[in-house]
Amino acid sequence: MEVLTVQTDIKERLGRISQLVGNTPLADISVLSPNPDVRILAKVEWQQLSNSVKARAAFNIIKHAVENGEIHSGRGLIDASSGNTAVAYAAVGAALGIPITICLPENASSQKKIALHALGATTVLTSKFGTTDEAQQKAKELAMNHPEKYWYADQYANEDNWRAHYYGTAQEILYQTNASITHFVAGLGTTGTFMGIGRRLKAENPDIQLISLQPDVAMHGLEGWKHLESAKVPKIYDAELANDAFFIDTWEAYEVLKKTAKETGLLVSPSAAANIAGAIKLANTITSGTIVTILTDHGSNYPEILNEIFN
Repeated sequence: MEVLTVQTDIKERLGRISQLVGNTPLADISVLSPNPDVRILAKVEWQQLSNSVKARAAFNIIKHAVENGEIHSGRGLIDASSGNTAVAYAAVGAALGIPITICLPENASSQKKIALHALGATTVLTSKFGTTDEAQQKAKELAMNHPEKYWYADQYANEDNWRAHYYGTAQEILYQTNASITHFVAGLGTTGTFMGIGRRLKAENPDIQLISLQPDVAMHGLEGWKHLESAKVPKIYDAELANDAFFIDTWEAYEVLKKTAKETGLLVSPSAAANIAGAIKLANTITSGTIVTILTDHGSNYPEILNEIFN
């Protein structure tokens, strides 16, 4: 009876936490558009639990794992992440009383490590030379060796990652734009955001154009993004979904970050700025339309980078 009571309590908490995930505002940042006939709109994703877009995937992954009995108060979640997904897992786990273990490279940002510690997550550090690919392998090994202790979420292969956006973010975009969206632009990391939103938009209107974004080089400064030619490609990624692909230079994104702050009042993260840079590139190539992109998280999460950009 005790296990049943605990599990029921977790499910009740899930219902309350769900009110803190999603339903983010859509900001009109058309002042940045080089074409007066092209609107640029952006989902302000830091206005939810854990202050990033990753709240959606983390919550959906944990929710379904709880419902399926994969995790509970005695068996926690383990996964690899050096960024916002890690913090999102930790935030949801703390609210539910579920143990969270995160494998991440030792050179991950100090801000993320501090946030994970504050939220009660356990961290397992891997080599700074191995990126998140090595961290993924470590998480998988720990889960295999200790199945009673860990459930391996594997965000790069978990279908609940992209489904969070298929049933959530995309639906919000369609409602907020009154289905007037003509183009969607977003960067690729786990690829869950692009896959989920893109699939739903295409299901609603096949004429909507999807443009994926990647860093232009393997060594870049866009946290959470993957240069797919040099990285392990996520299993949930479908290369056939995008209508086109743009490559974004890190320093170009930094310049857009400065421009966005000065002209819109929004202090966005480097990856959010890169999404805006992609939208601006697209606006230069079309005659009219409504572009929607994602402001993944807030610039204040990256004090060292902001200091470099603005000084």
